[in-house]
Amino acid sequence: MTTTLLGQVTDYPQEYSPDVLFSVPRSDARQPLGLDGDLPFHGKDRWNAWELTWLDGSGKPVVATATFTFDATSPNIVESKSLKLYLGSMAMSRFATDQALVNTLRKDLANFSGADVEVSLDRDTTSQMSQINQLPGQCVDSLSISNNAMQVDPQLLSTCDDEVSETLHSHLLRSLCPVTAQPDIGSVVIKYLGPRIDPASFLEYVVSYRQHQDFHEACIERMFLDVKERCQPESLTVHACYTRRGGIDINPFRSDGDDEPENPRAWRQ
Repeated sequence: MTTTLLGQVTDYPQEYSPDVLFSVPRSDARQPLGLDGDLPFHGKDRWNAWELTWLDGSGKPVVATATFTFDATSPNIVESKSLKLYLGSMAMSRFATDQALVNTLRKDLANFSGADVEVSLDRDTTSQMSQINQLPGQCVDSLSISNNAMQVDPQLLSTCDDEVSETLHSHLLRSLCPVTAQPDIGSVVIKYLGPRIDPASFLEYVVSYRQHQDFHEACIERMFLDVKERCQPESLTVHACYTRRGGIDINPFRSDGDDEPENPRAWRQ
């Protein structure tokens, strides 16, 4: 990880520079979790870029938001600062059409992630992407908790006897970048079918991530595994909406059900 761009003084290229992209193997974070073979979930990582600008064929600036969707089975993630630099390098580069830019983005990101990447642009300021969404289910943040665990502790999770189909969410998720130790702030939603999870215990568990160092994707995979093992739900979905850094927000989604990720814009995004 010392070779990544995170925490390094870097130049900001002004013209198209795919060489600044840097990939990180997912296996680096999955091996400590025991995820060496078939994954117990399907999932996607949806990245929203809010500061994309380039030049059209005549040299006129264009602005848009972009959404990149990486499948959880891709061998690598793209390191976030390198993506920021890469997208910034479009600022003085000409693309004859929006589709020409999409094709370039798709090709370069697939090359570094090791799998196909879904890419979409949005120039519509009234679109769904510009709207703030309420996260589904019960917000647990107003519950009283007394636990002060600041390292991840799945033993905090507890269940009741009754079976429910329920959705809970919290805006108190905080973890740390494994390279720079800078805070990553987000909201997390769990949707499950099975023994009722005590909402206060779920909140305590979320709070226990406050000093945990891992990438966004690894935090949510750990959360999925912990809830699955400790609470034994028949089906489980975990979806996080992290706040943006460098103009990009990252939203990992993991599920063993039929769910497919939506792309809500949480209130801090």
